[in-house]
Order: sequence, then structure tokens, then C-alpha cells
Amino acid sequence: MAEIHGTSAPEYSKLGELLSSTVDSGKDVGASVSVTVDGETVVDIWGGWADEAKTTPWSENTIVNVWSTTKTMTFLSALVLAERGTLNFHEKVATYWPEFAQNGKGDIEVRHLMGHTSGVSAWEQPVTTEDIYDWEKSTSMLAAQAPWWTPGEGSGYHALNQGHLIGEVIRRIDGRMLGDFFAEEIARPLGADFHIGLDPTEFGRVSNVIPPPPLDFDLAALDPNGVLIKTFTGPAPGAEESWTPEWRQACIGAANGHGNARSVARIQAIVANGGTVDGVSLLSAETIQMIFEEQAHGVDQVLGLPVRFGMGYALHSEAVPYLPEGNYAYWGGWGGSSIIVDIDRKISFAYVMNRMDEGLLGDTRGINLAQEVFKR
Repeated sequence: MAEIHGTSAPEYSKLGELLSSTVDSGKDVGASVSVTVDGETVVDIWGGWADEAKTTPWSENTIVNVWSTTKTMTFLSALVLAERGTLNFHEKVATYWPEFAQNGKGDIEVRHLMGHTSGVSAWEQPVTTEDIYDWEKSTSMLAAQAPWWTPGEGSGYHALNQGHLIGEVIRRIDGRMLGDFFAEEIARPLGADFHIGLDPTEFGRVSNVIPPPPLDFDLAALDPNGVLIKTFTGPAPGAEESWTPEWRQACIGAANGHGNARSVARIQAIVANGGTVDGVSLLSAETIQMIFEEQAHGVDQVLGLPVRFGMGYALHSEAVPYLPEGNYAYWGGWGGSSIIVDIDRKISFAYVMNRMDEGLLGDTRGINLAQEVFKR
């Protein structure tokens, strides 16, 4: 069996067995798993390899691009400003970012950005991946375009641009870029190794993601003017783009966060544990409850799946039948990474890996681990 490193409380020992089995089978190449309970880390394990050639072991400090799991860090950043009273989710975006009112977007509220209901789910063409590295250019482009559906009427997953939208609101309020705000107000106080915009000095410990198999449906058969195609082509970086220094260093709060399961679970333990972890207090119970204000519930017109969105995070619904009833806030990243927060039992669970599977949001590896955690 593949050797698994780290520590685990006895009642969670099965997680190590599950991780070992997926490494043995090849479903995982390298991965990490972490669980916190009452703000304390009870599982911190890792195993496998940091590279596809299996020459470098996945270590305690290996980090990887977690794709849309990054969004939960952007949500938390916005919640911190809401806690401080400087951001109101029900206020118009243009109150903070006046230019956003262009082209019929004057009534869009911040909650619409958080809940994927703004109608601005990607950049209008023409747009390149290089454009989104340029903050001023990319946010100006978003401010200038018109919504693709009536804001507030259903969700359309803001796959790549949500961090730019929320991040610009944060910048207009606070003055700092999202990555800097997150680092200074959340990650560093918690001693958490997660980065939105990675310093080149950290590149040596990054495990490059292993791209997923190609999608098994014909994009050409879909409506080129539909929200789905416009979202996934506006722009459409491949997984290999995350290997580049330009991607790693950019501020892409929807997709380029780098971390491991330990850092993801520890940061989101703030939400699970009533707003405080190890003496670091960021949120009140009242602010945490804002997460559960439903913004959309139905088939998402980008994902094509039923999703129930709260204030940023997805909430318990038919989309996660493997979780028992309860107050959960969760999301995941392209290829498999995931974070689940159980407010009732004060548990946070994270799975982070390098081998991407074909799913846009999670897969059986993370589901099997989550079932083991939340079966109690």
C-alpha cells in the first residue's frame, strides 16, 4: 500500500486507508487531506508524488493550484469586510465601483456577484487569458459589458471572473488587492499556507496539476451565443496554463489559489468554528449566518446541474446527496479539490490533489473521503 504521512485522530484513520488506495490505483498521483473539529486539526495527511513522473514525493509543504476552491477564500475575504460594516451584500455594486453601472448594470447588488446571479459570468469576446492577468484592463472590461441574463433571475456559474468582480469591490472599499487583503487579514494571522498570487520564491514547492482527460461532449453542438459557451470561452485557459509564472503570480480569486488541504481546512475552520480559530477572530455568528441566505436554487445555466447558492458558498441540496441533512457550506475546484464546512458540528474537511479528474466540481475521490468524515 502507498505510504501515507502525517497525523490522524484514531476515529479518522480510515481516511489514510482511502488515500492510500487511490494512490495505489492511480486515481491519485499526489494528494493531501485535512479535517478540523472545533477549530483544531485532527487530520493532516498526505501521500504520493508531486510530479506525474513520480520522481518527487508529495511533502508536508507541497502546494498546488486548487482552481475554484480558491473562491471560498474570496468569499471569506468579503465576509470579513461585511463583519466590519464596510461591505453590504444588499448594496448596489456601483455604490462601491461606480463604473460597474455601465450597460444596464446599475441595479446589480453585491449579493448577485457572490451568488453567481449577476448575469456577468465571464468576459465578453474578444478576451485572452493574458487579459485577465492585467487587473485594470480586465476589471474595466467587466465594468463596460452588459449582463447576459436578468440579474437575480437564476444562477450562471461565474467560473473565472468571480474573483475579479468581488475583488474589485474589495479593492474599492479597502484599497488593497484581493490577494494582499487575503494574505494580511486572513492567511497570515492563521499561519495558513494559502496564496492568491504566488511569490516566485515559492515556485519550487508547487506540484503542477496533471491535466484532466478531454471533455466527452461536442462543444460545437452547443449554442455559441448561449451563456454556457460564452462563459467557458471567455477566456478558456487549459490546465497547463497554471504551470506558468504569469498565472501563478496573477490575482485570480476565482481560480489560481495555491495551497494544500491543511491550509484550506484551517482557513475555512473560521466559518465552521463560529468565526474564531486559535484566538484569531474574524467573523461573528451573525455574519456567518449571511452565508445561508439563499441566492439561487435550481439548474445552473453554466454548470447544467442543480445547485443551491448562498452568499458565495454552495449550500446543502440535492446536489450533495452523500452529505446528511445539516447546515453545510461547500465548494470545489476543477479536477477534484474540495472544501466542506459543517456549521452544526464545527467540522471543516479539505481534499487537495494534483491529478485532475474530468469533473468540473469534485469527483468520487473527494466524495468518498467526505462520506467517511460526515457519516458520524
